[in-house]
Amino acid sequence: MTQTTAAQSTDSNRIIMFDTTLRDGEQSPGVALNHSQKLEIAHQLSRLGVDVIEAGFPIASPGDLEGVSRIAREVRDPIITALARAARPDIEAAAKAVEAATKPRIHTFIATSPIHMQKKLQLEPDAVVERAVQAVTYARTFVDDVEFSAEDATRSDISFLIRIFKAAVEAGATTVNIPDTVGYTTPEEIRALFREIRAAIPAHVILSAHCHDDLGMAVANSIAAAEGGARQIECTVNGIGERAGNASLEELVMAFHTRRDHYGLETGIRTRELYRASRLVSRLSGMPVQPNKAIVGDNAFAHESGIHQDGVIKARETYEIMNAELVGREAAVLVMGKHSGRAAFRKALTDLGYSDLPDDKVQHLFTRFKDMADRKGQIFADDLRALVDARTDVPQTFTLEAFQITSGMNMTPVAFVRLTTPDGSVEATAHGDGPVEAAVQAINRITGLAPTMESYRIQAVTGGGDALGEVSISARYGETLLHGSGVATDVVESSARAWIRIQNMIVAGMGAERRQGEFAPGRI
Repeated sequence: MTQTTAAQSTDSNRIIMFDTTLRDGEQSPGVALNHSQKLEIAHQLSRLGVDVIEAGFPIASPGDLEGVSRIAREVRDPIITALARAARPDIEAAAKAVEAATKPRIHTFIATSPIHMQKKLQLEPDAVVERAVQAVTYARTFVDDVEFSAEDATRSDISFLIRIFKAAVEAGATTVNIPDTVGYTTPEEIRALFREIRAAIPAHVILSAHCHDDLGMAVANSIAAAEGGARQIECTVNGIGERAGNASLEELVMAFHTRRDHYGLETGIRTRELYRASRLVSRLSGMPVQPNKAIVGDNAFAHESGIHQDGVIKARETYEIMNAELVGREAAVLVMGKHSGRAAFRKALTDLGYSDLPDDKVQHLFTRFKDMADRKGQIFADDLRALVDARTDVPQTFTLEAFQITSGMNMTPVAFVRLTTPDGSVEATAHGDGPVEAAVQAINRITGLAPTMESYRIQAVTGGGDALGEVSISARYGETLLHGSGVATDVVESSARAWIRIQNMIVAGMGAERRQGEFAPGRI
């Protein structure tokens, strides 16, 4: 058995932040992260200061197991947990996946609502309790930190919930999770539910909340659960997740921080890493953040009304209850340009929180920075963030050397593209319904690959007429789903860079397969 210290604070006001972006978040329709992407997010979650990372569902596939194992080996500060149904093969896979973690946890679950027990499990309540006990007991033979979840708890009978939780605790569970699996409950109901369960369960056992956003109340319900006694909250970056998503990590953290006078609760999150985490998850998942999203949306700290602008100029507190810098959204101008050297560039990256980039990555970014400086002149913090977020993290079989577009009214767009390939510089010309399609077709001719584009989006990541545009593309190649992004001042160039990234991922064997059927990721 591996000895571990659970994230159970003796401070009754400390909320354990359990991040399930890599498990529940990846169940968002159309999202499929490969191992490298999951590891990159896990490292950012560690920098953010989350207490627990739920890294995946190892029984789903050998690839999932290896992905969780890699995170367990390389991300050392948080607890690393893996999800498992109440079945021995699931638990064995989870145990194998987290065995290298400094603080491993197994998270096992079974459904407890009448509709789930009758229609899905086809088990009597006594049999469900027996399976839960067997699962927790078996998990404890591998690790000392075991979490037990009652799927669809908020539609379960309260007396049965207390019964199964007591049995799980007696079997060795250190945390019990009360999920609102279908986003059905209300703040008043969940607060009362947690108070009743808290009174029935031994004080040393952590109560956890896991709320979905089907009725738009996941954050409110999670906070109400904390008022009722929850000391662990399960959430995701940007609130991504199945259906309408999960409780948003950044909204929860800033609610507790901003209104600590009211809630009297705190987390260990480094708030200045919130925006960076949000951008990273959005880029890798291919899921954009809505502009009016609290905390991390583009408009979250924007003021257009003249009355509001006048108030903010006179005193920021008139219309802002928190400042942008607190969540890592400094918008200060960096006095840098085409004459800036590598040392100044490295320092600027460090000041923005990117101190961990290896020298070869910095050199690649510096080359792109010089090109950007020639085009834009004055460089802003968001420009550099966009540049770093779009950095190369896949082997570069193909790189963009040059392109030219001919397009206009009453004419068919034509694209000329030159790529560096293993065979040297290769050129191609292609037509398309628009300049982007023409560029994509020219790239396909050079690489010999033709993935199917499933989604395309573009957004300005900085302000002004010379703003950087970020293009995000989702594509399918066989059964593999891939996401690519590109950043440039030119929309066609951004699109070409995103498409080339997808081509490089195909050659490198990256991307992820969407799972269907029996071994689809567990839902709680």
